[in-house]
Amino acid sequence: MALAFRPSQIAFKTRKASFCYIALVITLCSSFYFLGIWQNSPGPLPMSNTANSVLCTFSKPITPIPDNKQLDFSAHHLPIDPTLVSAPEIHLPPCNVSFSEYTPCEDVQRSLKFDRDMLIYRERHCPEKNEILKCRVPAPFGYKIPFRWPKSREFAWFANVPHEHLTVEKKNQNWVKVVGQQLQFPGGGTMFPRGADAYIDDIGKLINLKDGSIRTAIDTGCGVASWGAYLLSRNILTVSFAPRDTHEAQVQFALERGVPALIGVLASIRLPYPSRAFDMAHCSRCLIPWGQYDGLYLIEIDRILRPGGYWILSGPPINWESHWKGWERTKEDLKAEQTKIEDVARSLCWEKIKQKGDLAIWRKPTNHVHCKATKNELNKPRFCPTQDPDMAWYTKLETCLTPLPEVFDTNEVAGGELARWPERLNTIPPRITSGNLAGITAEKFIENTEMWKKRVAYYKKVDYQLAETGRHRNLLDMNSYLGGFAAALVGDPVWVMNVVPVTEAGINTLGVIYERGLIGTYQNWCEAMSTYPRTYDFIHADSVFSLYKDRCEMEDILLEMDRILRPEGSVIIRDDVDVLVKIKSIVEVMQWDARIADHENGPHQREKVLFASKQYWTAPKPNQGQ
Repeated sequence: MALAFRPSQIAFKTRKASFCYIALVITLCSSFYFLGIWQNSPGPLPMSNTANSVLCTFSKPITPIPDNKQLDFSAHHLPIDPTLVSAPEIHLPPCNVSFSEYTPCEDVQRSLKFDRDMLIYRERHCPEKNEILKCRVPAPFGYKIPFRWPKSREFAWFANVPHEHLTVEKKNQNWVKVVGQQLQFPGGGTMFPRGADAYIDDIGKLINLKDGSIRTAIDTGCGVASWGAYLLSRNILTVSFAPRDTHEAQVQFALERGVPALIGVLASIRLPYPSRAFDMAHCSRCLIPWGQYDGLYLIEIDRILRPGGYWILSGPPINWESHWKGWERTKEDLKAEQTKIEDVARSLCWEKIKQKGDLAIWRKPTNHVHCKATKNELNKPRFCPTQDPDMAWYTKLETCLTPLPEVFDTNEVAGGELARWPERLNTIPPRITSGNLAGITAEKFIENTEMWKKRVAYYKKVDYQLAETGRHRNLLDMNSYLGGFAAALVGDPVWVMNVVPVTEAGINTLGVIYERGLIGTYQNWCEAMSTYPRTYDFIHADSVFSLYKDRCEMEDILLEMDRILRPEGSVIIRDDVDVLVKIKSIVEVMQWDARIADHENGPHQREKVLFASKQYWTAPKPNQGQ
């Protein structure tokens, strides 16, 4: 009979055998270990009966250590500790009240060093590095927050721009009046005494201002920018410019009204705009010598006009037959001036489409097919050789015609036809569809547009001032790229000056911004902007400080931002968190209230957003001193 075992008995015997095996192994290992120690032992150390029998010998007897002596275990061969140097204290005090309207690159005293020929002395002439002010430009005593748009179109506080010169010189032309503590802008001008609205109506009878084909305009020698101010209600966005000259503060008046404007002059360098930027250019008695210097200034207007764009001229010499006595010039002189202008316009292949009353309008061709066919080597101006027509930062003017992009058909619009406003805003710009901008595709444009919609929505959740309708009017985007920030705000009662920074390796995208129906300018942020203090209610800076790292001082850019930002204005800066921490430490010294918030995609992004607001402060009351 076979023996049967229960499973529990089998398991018990197995465990018992394993235990015996482990015990045997441990015993053998221990035995070999102690045997090895015994075999390699040197034996007992020799002991000496005398004090001199020691393993170590000394040339001098050992001095016994007193019981109360403390041993020194410190290292004595370390390098000398460096002298402690504290971080430099940031000190950015207010400037003297005499700098309250300081424009660094259009400083009147500095300009006197330069040539007066062709008004070169009124161009940009920026201070050297050792001349840059390290102080904050104050608002004048009594400064008040500007009226909200659209009231600001007609009214401003006199304390903000305390100048009466134009109110006296242009008294009969309804430019500006002083009424109590306010400045009033009736909307008049030298050539439109009935007001800018009526004047624009007259233009609208000659060309179509209502169908959306005209969206961007430039006003040369703008006065107080009433033409641009009243075009805004017709969805036409105008850049107005004028020099800082005897018509004191004219651009400053425009900005105080909430109208886009810059300090500028047609002299020896290109205007800071790309080619084919504007749908319409305007001069109303702007005193620019259009017929002189071989038509140099009309050639520049041709460069910045889009194909099919309009140039409007009113004032001398137009309708000289009726006005020559009032202009205090001879008939012959005025007739000769108009003849010169007509000749230059024809040489540019422009068509004069209408002259009625005090208005004359020319149109640029939509392409250069016929122009090239009719011109020969003897005709001036000749077409420019290979050049970058969009390069316009300290670029010298040339007496040659900027060629339009090639076309395959006489009916084709050079550079691509633009959609009408408002579809134009989000239609893929021709500069992108043509592939002229490396790395920027239609898909990237669409993604960028949607991204900025998301970002602006996030800004408004965090910054209640940006979300408040009417709180801000004049906005600046310091690094606009494709204009997505401005496009996301197009439904708000604001305008945005888009800036494409000038850098050695940057892609020039300002032409795209204009093709979207937005406005902007070039700018090197190591220099001051061509505008007055307190121009903007809001400034947006996306990666500007990383872009200009090692190019110029962070505090100099921040001081320029402070100069052009009005009291109680807001700032949003996007950048790497380490950069923002440094910025925050500086702006708090500048009397800005600042906080750093997470990226709209969450806290795990290195890029953060700094929200800041400039505190209200002004120069002291005059009798209190500085």
